[in-house]
Amino acid sequence: MDARTPNRLPFHRLPVFPVLLAQLAVILLAAAALFGWRGAVSGYSGLCGGLIAWLPNLYFAHKAFRFSGARAAQSIVRSFYAGEAGKLILTAVLFALAFVVVKPLEAPALFGIFVLALSVGWFAPLLMRTRLSRP
Repeated sequence: MDARTPNRLPFHRLPVFPVLLAQLAVILLAAAALFGWRGAVSGYSGLCGGLIAWLPNLYFAHKAFRFSGARAAQSIVRSFYAGEAGKLILTAVLFALAFVVVKPLEAPALFGIFVLALSVGWFAPLLMRTRLSRP
């Protein structure tokens, strides 16, 4: 098989899929809790912050896990770098859009759920099904 031809798994079979689902569940639960506790503005501000964290992660997962196999090593490295660059740019653009378009906006709710969504990634090894073997 040619290295340029992606050997793709379906998106729901990627090893990062449970982490993305956990992030989305935490975002929705936290936004609903903010909505009930602090009102509608906090709820949608928190949801915006969560989506600002989640959508770039979704893009990165799609971009970074396109290739597999030893023959595609260069393509894998290139796709990881491109995915990370795109993730950073997308995050900056989404933050700018949120502050320009969404009025009124509660910044503590936005940043709070943004950080909460990112913190789900810290616990990603607990959510992964496949364990790395020790040498």
